[in-house]
Amino acid sequence: MPTIVTATELRTILGVSSSLYSDAYLDDIIDTSENLILPMLVTFQSKINKVKLEDNVAYFVTATIHEFTQGQSVIITGCGSPFNGTHTVTDDEITDYVFTVAITNADILEKNIIPAGNAALSGLSTYVANPNVESAVLAISVEIFQARTASGGSIEGIDFAVTPYRLSKNLLAKVTGLLGPYLDVDAMVG
Repeated sequence: MPTIVTATELRTILGVSSSLYSDAYLDDIIDTSENLILPMLVTFQSKINKVKLEDNVAYFVTATIHEFTQGQSVIITGCGSPFNGTHTVTDDEITDYVFTVAITNADILEKNIIPAGNAALSGLSTYVANPNVESAVLAISVEIFQARTASGGSIEGIDFAVTPYRLSKNLLAKVTGLLGPYLDVDAMVG
């Protein structure tokens, strides 16, 4: 389900009716766009070195200073059951290297997580109502829509020049200027 842009917003940009293209069809295009953009953005994540569960409160010890605050939705992976999943940060203990969530389970003694687990803010919700990210998602969505609906995946431009396959490696280059302040430079270096 799209987070940043709605099917109605994309439909308005494209100038198409709901009788031609359903919300489900446009949602699929928007999801694809968001899935392309999300990995490029800063996701506020931390590696988890240790976990424990005491009185239905799970404690996560991170390797670096985390950015999580009470009420945020955090996705935990690589820590095993019952720790993995999407949880809401509680105020039981929040320090630079420790955060807590509520998990109903028997107590579990503190244990090291090897290899380290991961905690990340859930999805694109961090960027909701950000005009730069919204514009980038719309631009990519339009390109995907046009590639799907144009015969042969190519479009004739206003200057009558045929544009080759629209979903080339340059697709993301079209929006990196919009996303500049939010790009995760660590994700670019591989």
